Amino acid sequence: MTWLTEWAGYLPQMMSGLGVSLLIAGISIFFGYPLGLALSLMVTAKNLVVRTFGLAVVEIGRGAPALVILYLFYYGLPKFGIAFESITAACLALTWNSAAYSSEIMRAGLQSVARGQLEASNALGLSKRDTFLRVIMPQGMRSAIPGLMGVAIQMFQGTSLAYAIAVPELMKSAYNIGSQDFNYLQIFTLAGLCYAAISMPATWITVFFEKRMARHA
Repeated sequence: MTWLTEWAGYLPQMMSGLGVSLLIAGISIFFGYPLGLALSLMVTAKNLVVRTFGLAVVEIGRGAPALVILYLFYYGLPKFGIAFESITAACLALTWNSAAYSSEIMRAGLQSVARGQLEASNALGLSKRDTFLRVIMPQGMRSAIPGLMGVAIQMFQGTSLAYAIAVPELMKSAYNIGSQDFNYLQIFTLAGLCYAAISMPATWITVFFEKRMARHA
């Protein structure tokens, strides 16, 4: 029996795990990006307390390994009477990770808006709120798109860490299948191909956007 034939038999069992991985990644991105925008604004706030809190959240989220954050949510919080299901803990941990990384990308994007744009907004009599929503935000987010797409790929690949707390994602499914006949080489190779099938096209799209935006910059 060839590898391709065996993979054809394994693949249906792994699709449920892949679905869980995509779900966790989707949730972490859906909630992480708005939180990242809020954090980017907090980091640049004039209020020292707000700025310090935002910096602490961002630096811990970026500095601590995602696996450590995952363990904190799943194994650490129960010490304080706060317990989460494994998949919920994985979503929360990766959302924090996503928010921390995306906040820096968004902050850089917002700060890249030319000062002349702000001066023109002031000359037109726009309020600070309208200037941010109509001038700074659209231009800043446009330049942040490639970086945010990269974070999305990183979050999808990071879902493999949820295996450590028994979330039934792709790696956990692969391990369960492999443990039946100890055929780990073939099954983990297939798992890697499943990750690549999602990550590689997403990377190509990211590169396309980067080149397109560089051409129109």
